[in-house]
Parts: sequence; structure tokens; C-alpha cells
Amino acid sequence: MLYHLYELQHATISPLRMAADASKKWLRNPANPMSYTHQGRAAAAACDVFTHITHRYGKPEFGLDTTVIDGETVPITEEVVHSEAFCNLLHFKRETDHLKTQPDDPRLLIVAPLSGHFSTLLRGTVEALLPDHDVYITDWIDARLVPVHLGHFDLDTYIDYIMRFLRKLGPNTHMMAVCQPSVPVVAAASLMAAGNEACQPASMTLMGGPIDTRENPTEVNKFAKQHSLDWFERHVISHVPLPHAGVMRRVYPGFMQLAGFMSMNWDRHVSAHHDMFNHLVEGDGESAEAKRSFYQEYLAVMDMTAEFYLQTLKVVFHEHSLPEGTMRWQGVPVDPSAITKTALLTVEGERDDITGMGQTRAAHKLTTNLPDSMRMHHVQQGVGHYGVFNGRRWREQISPRIKEFIRRHDHEGKGARSAPNVTHINAAE
Repeated sequence: MLYHLYELQHATISPLRMAADASKKWLRNPANPMSYTHQGRAAAAACDVFTHITHRYGKPEFGLDTTVIDGETVPITEEVVHSEAFCNLLHFKRETDHLKTQPDDPRLLIVAPLSGHFSTLLRGTVEALLPDHDVYITDWIDARLVPVHLGHFDLDTYIDYIMRFLRKLGPNTHMMAVCQPSVPVVAAASLMAAGNEACQPASMTLMGGPIDTRENPTEVNKFAKQHSLDWFERHVISHVPLPHAGVMRRVYPGFMQLAGFMSMNWDRHVSAHHDMFNHLVEGDGESAEAKRSFYQEYLAVMDMTAEFYLQTLKVVFHEHSLPEGTMRWQGVPVDPSAITKTALLTVEGERDDITGMGQTRAAHKLTTNLPDSMRMHHVQQGVGHYGVFNGRRWREQISPRIKEFIRRHDHEGKGARSAPNVTHINAAE
């Protein structure tokens, strides 16, 4: 019923949005005298903001057409190298045939979060890593687009996908988890280590991940803990309605996750749209477009299967199964102490209000048989959750540390073409 009400609201507002869009174009038409007045610009700006906030955005594009290697511009081609029902393994293929020296860079699998936004949220993450790595990413598929007959998808399936992707990419693949995937990534590495698989990752980087949410719990952690799984099932789980391909699939709708995200910083979002309105009135198109571009990405959300959402709540936030040593994958115990060949780097943001300080670092307590020479921890001062993997500090301070760590622990000894500017790295205690 919840999803049906959302679709009804969207359909009801559609005529108003179309009218506002037509009014905006009329008010900005140079042939209209009102376009030269403050009142006309204000009315057009109001229509613009209204159409923006009521539009339903689909999956954005990565839009990474080129990168730069050794000062040379290199074209990028996106190619799907492996497909599962709920995820595509996407390769950012660097077309380097024209280079005099062919790069021999580490292979990196980025496991994108499955938490409401599309993997394109990591556009800046991928962009910073492309010059120095052969990059692959998990491109999760919106659950409302997956027909019911293709089966279910839960946390166990997620872990299975990660292991399949690592086997597909082969030995000496490095792995990075951004936020939510940290627990399944550690689980996958643990299971592959226990089986002494050749394709276990050479290194794993965990960024702002909820390994142990009992450490400095945030409001998000407290909310998840305060409510039972039955409460979540009653209040936020719904069935996908027609006309979507996944009709009748039980999901946690993306619009519910978006509402939760925005409620955490409601004043900031209202202020941002007020600023956007003022920029449009003042004719500052560049500033307005920057706001618009950010929110076109931020407002684009996807559904998650109900079984994945509820199992994640249970395992990660309620029972703390990984740090407690009780986590299982398809009945098989998950033991991080089995990891001895996968180097571990953890990264946290000082001002992270989603994953508290210490939650990601907790991974070092679990990998008890990993030598100190293969582990490292970094706290980035002055950044929140998203600043850990996007923005200036990510590009200038965090990504160089990751590049250096990956190069140092590459099993084939691939050295950096130019040493990253690393000024300080904190080793894990």
C-alpha cells in the first residue's frame, strides 16, 4: 500500500510539474517582457525549483569518458564483464593502445554500497583511482526492475556475488568497500581465506564501514537498534506495484531511504534549495547548476529487496554477528582470523555522522592473524561520511594513501609510476 500511495502522489503531481515546466519556459522566453523583471525571474526560479524537487530521477550515468595517465589523455569505455540478476560487474576499460608504455597497474574491485543510491554516487571515487588502477565496480540493479521469477537476494547472496566477482577477476585483485559493503567484503575475504583460494584479494580497503556499530554509535545506529525487525517489516517494507518489472517483489523502497537521509540534515537541504532559488533569480547559472547536478544524483534512488534489508539490520545492527564471531554464510562460519594474505587498510572520517569513529577500525581486532606489516588505519580530519570517498580531501589526501597501500601490497610488485604524495599514515594499533 505504501508504494501505491507513492505512485499515486507522483501521478497526481505530474500535471502540476508539467505546468510549472511550461511556465518556466514562458517566463524565461526573451520575447516575454516579464523575463527582464525581478518578479518574472523569481516566478521562473520558483517553477524551476518545483520541477526539480518533484521530478523522479532514474539511474545517472558515470560520464567518465577519459582519464589521464602519465600526462596523456586516455579514453574510457564502460563494459559489463559479468552479470548476475541483481548486479553487473562494470569495467572502466582504459584504451591505452596509443601510449608508448603500456601501464601495468593493480586491478581494483570497488564494491559500491547497496543502500539506496546507485553506484554512480562513487563517480568521484572511480575518477580519482582510474589513472593508477584497472578499475571494476559492482553496479547494483534496482530491485523494482528485477522480476520475481529471478529469485531472492539477501546478505548471503551479496557475499556470494563478491566471491564470484573476485574469482572472475582472478588472483592479485585488490578490493575496496565503501561504507555498507564493509561487512560482506570482510566476510567474503574470510571465507576465501579459509578455503585458501587463489583468488582471495591481495588487499582490502574499508572506508566508513559499520564493522562494529557498538563503537561510538550514531543516531542511525541507535534508530536501527531501538526498533525490532518486525517494526521495520511493518513500517517500511512494501510490494513493488505495476508497471515495474519487479511487480509484487517485497522491497525496502528507495524513497523511504531518501526520506531518512534527508531528515538527518533537513535544514541543510532546505537551505540548499533556497540558495538554488536565489542563484536562479540573480542569474548565477553556474552556482545553480552545481546544486542541481548534486541533487540529480542525490535524489536518484533505488529499491533494495526486503530480505537483504532485514538480514542486514539483523546481522550488522542488531546482533553484531561479525564482531561477535557468530556470523554465518549459508551455514558456514565466517572467521576473519583466517585472513593472512589480504592486507587491510581502514579509513574513517572525523565527522562521520553515519558510521561512528572506531566502527571501521574494529576490523583490525578481528583479523588477529594478520601481521602488523599488512595493516594500516587512517583517520581523515575534518570530513564527514561522504567526504571519505568524495571531494577535495578524498582526492588530495585519502586516495594517495590508498594508492600507495595497494602498490605496496600488490603480489606482482607493481610499483607506482610516480610516488603518491603521502605525508602521514597512521598504522593500526
